[in-house]
Amino acid sequence: MKIGALKRKGLKSILKDEWVFMDAADREIGLIKEDSLFLALVRRFLTNLIPQTYEGNIGGVRVCQFKQNFNPFVMKVTLDFSPDLNAVLDRRLGLAAAVLLCAIEGKQN
Repeated sequence: MKIGALKRKGLKSILKDEWVFMDAADREIGLIKEDSLFLALVRRFLTNLIPQTYEGNIGGVRVCQFKQNFNPFVMKVTLDFSPDLNAVLDRRLGLAAAVLLCAIEGKQN
């Protein structure tokens, strides 16, 4: 049973990472965005020593936060669902997003 999907926001993700939360019917329901353009540029062009933070939003309401823990040997992300007071985001999709971010960002760094 499909619960949803994640899709990279193409050209928008070149400078600042953006991912789309999609529902089971592949309709866009929300976004995952990197914290700031300035920090994203610093990370990409100068150093990867600054941990990344992403916010997940559905319908313009924050539902989760992904925070990378700095460790040069192991990619680790802390996922916080506490902003999602109404349980709008299926936790399994949030966990899948955390695994995806670890896999993609681990390859880029």
